[in-house]
Amino acid sequence: MLHEEITGAVIGAFYEVHHDLGYGFLEGIYEHAMILSLVTRGFAVERQIPISVRYRGKVLGDFVADLVVEQVVLVELKAARAVEPVHIAQVINYLRATQIEVGLLLNFGPKPVFRRLIMTNDRKPNPSVRSPSVVAGALTQAT
Repeated sequence: MLHEEITGAVIGAFYEVHHDLGYGFLEGIYEHAMILSLVTRGFAVERQIPISVRYRGKVLGDFVADLVVEQVVLVELKAARAVEPVHIAQVINYLRATQIEVGLLLNFGPKPVFRRLIMTNDRKPNPSVRSPSVVAGALTQAT
């Protein structure tokens, strides 16, 4: 599996955070807990990564990915009652707009649910996809 070691660690951190915090917090709380858990495990984590959507060389708009781990796994966090098709579409579109090929959708709902999504670069419709532009460097230690 593509980036299996990283996705396995992220999913492990997800279950750990859900077990410790439970259901009901805002996404931002889970985001900070995931960062702490992943950084403690030795992973580089970037948060709130701006990504531009381009069409025919023009920027149509921007969106923000919650986390990127080791610059190769995009992580989208939700705190909803259930995973909805729109959540899955969001991650697929994030992958389509970047050179990142693996995305994880983590829902901190009443029951923890994750989806692992892959879109390899050779399957992306736009051959000029770019990596997300990182505003700040990766976190390497807990703050």
